[in-house]
Amino acid sequence: MANSPSGAVVGVDVGGTFTDLVELDQSTGQVRLAKVPSTLDNQAFGVLNALNAAECDLAALDLIVHGTTTTTNAVLERKLAKTGLITTQGFRDVLELGRRTRPQPYGMKGKFKPLIPRNLRIQVPERLEYTGAVVTDLDEAAVLSAGQALLDQGCETVVIHFLHAYANPDHELRAADILRQIWPNDHITMGHDLLSESREFERGVTAAVNASVQPLLERYLQRLIKELETGGYTGDVLVMNGNGGMVSAARVSIEAAKTVMSGPASGVIAAAYTGRRAGFGNLITYDMGGTSTDVALIRDSEPSVSNEIELEYAMPIHVPMVDVRTVGAGGGSIARVNPAGLLEVGPESAGADPGPICYGQGGNTPTISDANLILGRLDPAGLNSIKGGVSLDDVKSIFARELGDPLGLDAVQAAAAVIKIANTKMAGAIRMVSISLGIDPRDFALFAFGGAGPLHASELARELDVPRLIVPSRPGITNAIGCVVADLRHDFTNTLNAPLDSLDETRLRDVFAAQTADGERQIAQENIDIHAVRHLYSVDMQFIGQTHLLRVPLDRPDVDLKTLRALFEEAYFRRFRVELAYIRANVVNANTSVIGTRAELDLSSLIDPQGRKSTLDEAQTGMRAVFFEDSWQDTPIYWRDHLPGDFNLTGPAIVQQMDTTLLLEPGDRASGDSDGNILVNIGGAK
Repeated sequence: MANSPSGAVVGVDVGGTFTDLVELDQSTGQVRLAKVPSTLDNQAFGVLNALNAAECDLAALDLIVHGTTTTTNAVLERKLAKTGLITTQGFRDVLELGRRTRPQPYGMKGKFKPLIPRNLRIQVPERLEYTGAVVTDLDEAAVLSAGQALLDQGCETVVIHFLHAYANPDHELRAADILRQIWPNDHITMGHDLLSESREFERGVTAAVNASVQPLLERYLQRLIKELETGGYTGDVLVMNGNGGMVSAARVSIEAAKTVMSGPASGVIAAAYTGRRAGFGNLITYDMGGTSTDVALIRDSEPSVSNEIELEYAMPIHVPMVDVRTVGAGGGSIARVNPAGLLEVGPESAGADPGPICYGQGGNTPTISDANLILGRLDPAGLNSIKGGVSLDDVKSIFARELGDPLGLDAVQAAAAVIKIANTKMAGAIRMVSISLGIDPRDFALFAFGGAGPLHASELARELDVPRLIVPSRPGITNAIGCVVADLRHDFTNTLNAPLDSLDETRLRDVFAAQTADGERQIAQENIDIHAVRHLYSVDMQFIGQTHLLRVPLDRPDVDLKTLRALFEEAYFRRFRVELAYIRANVVNANTSVIGTRAELDLSSLIDPQGRKSTLDEAQTGMRAVFFEDSWQDTPIYWRDHLPGDFNLTGPAIVQQMDTTLLLEPGDRASGDSDGNILVNIGGAK
């Protein structure tokens, strides 16, 4: 295994509005930062622009870790490679039938378009029982004919999805061998290989997502790596997965579906890492960017990971991913008055181009950023990407015309209403990852980041009665920092589907042992030095007759059945506050995460200690009137890089820096720690 990089490491994350970069040179302590507009048509240009903006010497870099939205955007926008499906006779419509749900909760309306159209879904004779026993042998000639038919129709990639292949993969393996005789590339996805669990709809959709984005991700990374090599870079490129781990770019496209939610996951990983160093293991992460807001839960410094994420309606991607909930509320979210006369905010966004009105790039629709500007929370001169040409009066006049007049409000009242609506949406998302799961937010700290997160965090904490707020040293580039500090991680799931009282303990332990060995083997293949290897074990369980699963963490893989029953009942009661002692339990899946942890990185250099002033007065840059609740208050403005290391500050106050602005409400009390984080006690919180 290669030596751990001892020199410069770059983390770069592509968001919907900005591409963020951080370079940490572990040998010198030097830090370089960049935030540039994303180039969504080809994200590689945004990455290269960020490297140039930070003046990174590509030849001197040891490692680049990349969080990407390539696969997520491709799926959401349906800009996918043409994909075919070969499946069991009689089951070609599984991807379209789905579950007994509707696009809209009320009313028979909505639409759904499967990733693979019906004419590209070909069925072949073969059949297995749920035990894996063969009922009908695989028709090999039919597989060859189906593959040729898909090629003739222009398919670039193919999915092999047979019923019950999770119990016996022989037919899928043989079909793949046959297809390789004629398929012109390596883009052959076997359902069991990506997801070895039951539920043919979820397994099939996950495989379809993987296959349809595989060529896109591979081509994108090849272009990016070629450009980096041209610039003199000779190291490896690692890509963030949605589970918060990373994998080499040379291998990542094999399981391309795992990169969905790569960007949001990196921010959660940074939060867990930063929170643990600051002494806070229980966090609610709140990432507000230019387009959307992502929230997640961290308990005991471990991000909540789920393999039941649904990217959109009828789009379940059942590979382990950090459980992030997203709402359409970002700095660029557009505010409007709908035909019913009600104020709406998002999910449409002004994006980076033209952006909010105050960017001065041609935007003419009210956004959350514009509302913050009107309320005095943002300084127009400090806005990133601003080109000038738009005055505060111009912004106010548009707010008054577009929002105020229809609502009977002036520009300031309309801006305050926009902020209130946006905060309500974001508070709802936080409740989804906490209260709805039986978690009391008052037992957690709110970790606020993203370019717009710290502006709204204090008010959200009050709304949820969260007592403590943590703002990392570089909130606007936290996702990029997550790329730098992430570990290697591989997750495995195998279906057992056996009643607990008849489960063979040896079988469960054997599955855990095989998963552990596979994960350690894959980590050993990476060209990164590992500080330690740790393992997380869990089972997915349910009471017999139920549909949904509950994940039960295990301290060790050799747990006995009596203990397993007790752990499940405890988890069930904690989640639902109901005891079902007389109903039999069922063990559905066994899960293992193998994590190769990297050496600890020092984050204190993210804010240059040489730039700190000795007093708060020296760090203050001015005063500005800021609107709180229903009145204006004169508010001191501070430059974060100049704050003393041991400062204590009472709100109202504004703390500005290159990548974000922190708003302290009246009564908030803030202090700093050794890593440069700002710790805020929320005024009035219990």
